[in-house]
Amino acid sequence: MHVEADIYATSPAMTAMLCSKNESVAKTLMLLMELVGTYSLPPGATYPIAHDDIWPKGDGYEATGDLDCLGNQSAAEQQNETRYEQAHYKCDPATTIEELEAVARFAKSSSYASFRTAVKLARAGSASPAESLMFAVLGAPMRFGGFGCCSLPMGGLLLNHRIDFDTLAVNMSSGILYAICDLYCPAAGVDNEYNGIGHELQNARIHDGNRNNGLKAMGIHVLVINRDQMKDLVALEAFAQTMHRLTGVRFRYRIKGYRKRQAAWLNALRAGTGLAPV
Repeated sequence: MHVEADIYATSPAMTAMLCSKNESVAKTLMLLMELVGTYSLPPGATYPIAHDDIWPKGDGYEATGDLDCLGNQSAAEQQNETRYEQAHYKCDPATTIEELEAVARFAKSSSYASFRTAVKLARAGSASPAESLMFAVLGAPMRFGGFGCCSLPMGGLLLNHRIDFDTLAVNMSSGILYAICDLYCPAAGVDNEYNGIGHELQNARIHDGNRNNGLKAMGIHVLVINRDQMKDLVALEAFAQTMHRLTGVRFRYRIKGYRKRQAAWLNALRAGTGLAPV
């Protein structure tokens, strides 16, 4: 868009392409997942940002919701960091997959190879960096270091997919009418739920238990992935194997050195969201 003489404004999709120049696929993917997602900040973040300040203050933070932390931190720093609650507000994505694909067709330079690849991997609907990380680790093709679950039938993995409960499920969930699945695998009938710090609170545990009962009444398996398991490749592999088995698809590696590749992919994705390596 032409603003005035020699001043132009680019769309979010075009800006993402420009920012991705010579960057890794993993870092670019995390950026695109945010742009086509519905990330939201808690109220305390709005004032400093609106006044050209930064949020949060200090070395970083770990949210009590699905968001983990920002900033590269040592283990000691992570233990002492301030914790903030994450808010989930209804909002529109900054761009769409279709717009990113249109820009990718324009970005023919080798400098934007990562952008073109990341556009093919990205999916809309993520509500937090942790969900994007979970999707990219479990869903990405094995050649990148993922577990290949996006290649499963019926769309592979769906972010924040709504399941409406029938009467039995409503009764089993004590009146909950539907569930929003963090990462749903329709072919396997599996809801992968990321449990951040906020899910450890008593009220959250009660709600999660009721909600999961409703999903079980609908015939859906609920797999809960906690913060520590998001750093554990063996555990993540077991989640992927379970989805493959329930889908009736054989899980096997066709590449050598897959564990080293998975570790590199996981850490690159973490770096793309400001997390320290594991």
